[in-house]
Amino acid sequence: MSAASTVSGSPLAQAPHSAPVHDVSGYLGWTVGLVIVVGLVYWLMRQGWQWRRTMQSGLPELPVAPGNRTESILELEGRYLGSTTAGNWLDRIVAHHLGDRSLVELTLSAEGLTVVRPASADFFVPVAALRGARTDQRLAGKVVPAGGLLVVTWEHSGTLLDSGFRADHPADHENWVTAVEVLMRAHAKVAARDAAERGTVEEDVNDTYETSGAAAISGVEGQSNKEGA
Repeated sequence: MSAASTVSGSPLAQAPHSAPVHDVSGYLGWTVGLVIVVGLVYWLMRQGWQWRRTMQSGLPELPVAPGNRTESILELEGRYLGSTTAGNWLDRIVAHHLGDRSLVELTLSAEGLTVVRPASADFFVPVAALRGARTDQRLAGKVVPAGGLLVVTWEHSGTLLDSGFRADHPADHENWVTAVEVLMRAHAKVAARDAAERGTVEEDVNDTYETSGAAAISGVEGQSNKEGA
């Protein structure tokens, strides 16, 4: 009898192989633990969001676009990534839904910047509130390639804000930066001219009042002199 037949006929060779046994309770424990950790992180994020909303409750309601606007200067479709306090890319503003990321349609006109967000609240930045525009790569916790963001700086009730947008065609960002800056300079010139004109009118009115007052005083003094004579 050969060695091969001896081995094949042995009880060891004929014993069936049992499937490996897995400890299901261990996997279940890991799964439950992971779910608890994820739930805790989500709860902490939500609490932080609510805390920010409470801290920013003093921020007034956002302006709405006027009913009558002039022809648009530029239009853009893309995404709204959020708003922060100016100069601090991680300090997100969540009041009045400014923290909601969504699709966006931007329109720049002589009156200002109209922000239309289909999935959230629209808002409007008057031209007098615009403080600048630039390209950037990070805002509200979002990081993109260099120049991939259009950031508009504006003032709302004394608070400077940075709002970030990403166009479907990021190459358009530079045109928007130029257009916003040109619009701001034009508005500043018009405001200065109007202020000068108002100042001239006020001076004329003051001169008229002073002349009339002097004439009235002179008339009263003349009348008094006649009566005394």
